Amino acid sequence: MTTDFHRIRRLPPYVFEQVNRVKAAARNAGVDIVDLGMGNPDLDAPAHVYEKLKETIGKPRTDRYSASKGIPGLRKAQAAYYERRFGVKLDPDRQVVATLGSKEGFANMAQAITAPGDVILTPNPSYPIHAFGFLMAGGVIRSVPAEPGPEFFHAMERAVQHSIPKPIAVVLCYPSNPTACVADLEFYKDVVAFAKKNDLIVLSDLAYAELYFDGNPPPSVLQVPGAMDVAVEFTSMSKTYSMAGWRMGFAVGNERLIAALSRVKSYLDYGAYTPIQVAATAALNGPQECIAEMRETYKKRRDALVESFGRAGWNIPVPRATMFAWSPIPEPFRAMGSVEFAKLLIEKAEVAVSPGVGFGEHGDEYVRIAVVENEQRIRQAARNVRRFFEQAGTTLHNVVPLSAAR
Repeated sequence: MTTDFHRIRRLPPYVFEQVNRVKAAARNAGVDIVDLGMGNPDLDAPAHVYEKLKETIGKPRTDRYSASKGIPGLRKAQAAYYERRFGVKLDPDRQVVATLGSKEGFANMAQAITAPGDVILTPNPSYPIHAFGFLMAGGVIRSVPAEPGPEFFHAMERAVQHSIPKPIAVVLCYPSNPTACVADLEFYKDVVAFAKKNDLIVLSDLAYAELYFDGNPPPSVLQVPGAMDVAVEFTSMSKTYSMAGWRMGFAVGNERLIAALSRVKSYLDYGAYTPIQVAATAALNGPQECIAEMRETYKKRRDALVESFGRAGWNIPVPRATMFAWSPIPEPFRAMGSVEFAKLLIEKAEVAVSPGVGFGEHGDEYVRIAVVENEQRIRQAARNVRRFFEQAGTTLHNVVPLSAAR
């Protein structure tokens, strides 16, 4: 075989892998890397969730195939969460489906609704599955800004007027991974109105619904009257309950779209292991103090990051939500691009971050920093960065390739 397969050819090189190779080589050489790259929660899941998992394992019938759309109790618990948190009523049988994390839900929704050549509007920069789920399904991507401002709507207007064929869907992600920007209910109202006028599906990624720091809980697009006619929203237990490896998420909203996703899933999987679904139900129905504790931990880390990196000479915009800071590359290094700068940080400062270009070409002057290490380690990273910047200030030509520094 001399050529890549069709779907593989549609995917760009996985830029994170380049940085991961440098990180692995440094660790193999015994270097202590402070890893602020992957958004991989390091906190423990709530104790009562572990207890429910242990209690359920080995019970009769729990080792059998599960329902691919999720056990009834889990779907009811997710519907109860939406009513409690957003005031949104959902039918657990027709408007809720459990997914193997929100990433799988997004990818299979793309399979369900995309015909070859269909145009999808996705933010740039954005979490990779938002674009590549549709690319793998044969779709075509047009970019809209990640910021939820007037330019977002200008870009949608241009796309509707000039794209052939006309776009079928728009992807939203607020609080945003990677940029950490947030959207309000007025923005969602305008999006829903635009979608109805132009016959667009709205796909909202709300994975960071509970990770906010300014006292303003992020809204759901489904709070907008009439949004249920056009929208599906994806949530995840990965960040809210620190259950990333459990692979538990949800899609909720428009009945026809949820039915399409359920049908695709029924051909592809049998759903998560039943004890995991039972434990996830316990998380949603049980005490919620763990969410406030998680939020406070990440807020303290965010504050430590902004303060210590600022003293090190790297001013980081204060994120209002998520576990990420979206940080402009410091000016002396910006011309290198985000991949080379991220590799340089590992080699010279022993700190790993994610290159912004991995989230779209508009992210190449940024890196994403995840607060997935404790405050002490974050301050250690800042000391390393400060030392690197001080050395680079006197020997910049030895650090930045001359062609890039010009």
